[in-house]
Amino acid sequence: MTPDLLEEGLRRREQVQKAPMPGRTESGGRAAGFGRIARAGEVDTTHGRILYLDDVRVSFDGFKAINGLSLDIAPGELRCIIGPNGAGKTTMMDIITGKTRPDSGTVFFGSTIDLLRYREADIAQLGIGRKFQKPTVFEALSVFENLELSLKTAKGVGAAVAARLNGEQRNRLAEVLVTIHLQDHVNQTAGTLSHGQKQWLEIGMLLTQEPKLLLLDEPVAGMTDEETERTAQLFLSLKGKHSLMVVEHDMNFIRTISEKVTVLHEGRVLAEGTLAQVQADERVIEVYLGR
Repeated sequence: MTPDLLEEGLRRREQVQKAPMPGRTESGGRAAGFGRIARAGEVDTTHGRILYLDDVRVSFDGFKAINGLSLDIAPGELRCIIGPNGAGKTTMMDIITGKTRPDSGTVFFGSTIDLLRYREADIAQLGIGRKFQKPTVFEALSVFENLELSLKTAKGVGAAVAARLNGEQRNRLAEVLVTIHLQDHVNQTAGTLSHGQKQWLEIGMLLTQEPKLLLLDEPVAGMTDEETERTAQLFLSLKGKHSLMVVEHDMNFIRTISEKVTVLHEGRVLAEGTLAQVQADERVIEVYLGR
């Protein structure tokens, strides 16, 4: 998506907001079609992109961590990000989630949500979930209690524990438990789970919040071969329902789940394509894969 499309989307949204008759649309009141305008806070992906970064730059004490980074991701896409240490992968995710503010550039969630205008907590509420490399779960609580606490709610932790779940919420948790392969561990204390199971539980905690975009940082690091295989199945089952950005070094795992791979180097995109295409790229071989 080009910046002019983004500007056009914003312009048309302003026109609709200024319209004298509530509910009036460019289609004369009929159901909106491809060119509809999203509501405030709603992710508008009618232009075919859920995430758009253009010429993003950020420096730390003179070091250019992100140096002219541009990329975009389609709704429902599973994008794999690879690259050497220091390539800017983590900083890129920090920028998307509001943890780090870039010096310049454009970062949009859908066509109309400028992420640079939002704080970190607000971005999570918009529908972007992030999982760090080390799993973070409430180890003293059961698997079910961890998922219960993570349900999208305005209540505090104490109130959330005391609140009684309704039928829809219970069905949602049951669905997530099956998705993350922990339906047989509902009452198990999270601290007793294996490393891989804790990773799945944290992913499940994100899924209960119904994110539209998931950022996953080295999700299979430290997993057994069996856990890695199950994680691949999990990610493939999520593709299409959610958009996923997966940062990983395990090439066998990438080979299993990837369609499109982006290679970062020195804070910018070095190459993009299928895994076979980027593995055959001389620049990628030189800076990352080796000979």
